[in-house]
Amino acid sequence: MAASTGVKVPRNFRLLEELEEGQKGVGDGTVSWGLEDDEDMTLTKWTGMIIGPAKTTYENRIYSLKIECGARYPEVHPNVRFVTKINMNGINSNGMVDERSIPVLAKWQSAYSIKVLLQDLRRLMLCKENMKLPQPPEGQMYNN
Repeated sequence: MAASTGVKVPRNFRLLEELEEGQKGVGDGTVSWGLEDDEDMTLTKWTGMIIGPAKTTYENRIYSLKIECGARYPEVHPNVRFVTKINMNGINSNGMVDERSIPVLAKWQSAYSIKVLLQDLRRLMLCKENMKLPQPPEGQMYNN
């Protein structure tokens, strides 16, 4: 693995690997990700999807997110915003994910990925302070 050898993988190589992983559907299917626009040669704007965990107020809901990987990704975490309205600690009234409140963003490491980010957000839905929060009516979106 490049991280263990101290070799820095160029941003676009890294993002192409993440794109390929997202297209293959690696994992259990509870999260997915891909480019917002297949023509985006900068690999900057992504979409994500999280299926709400069972036995929570998020169950049977599909949450859409927008993810922006800036020029310094993966050294700097991406900006993340929910498109689908959600009531969850660490998510503001516009759907922006507060980097200080979400552990994977607060302690971001270049070895992390979009997949790790989405899986961590889903894991947080299972935390006792989030799992019973009343949710907005299904299908509502943020305006921005």
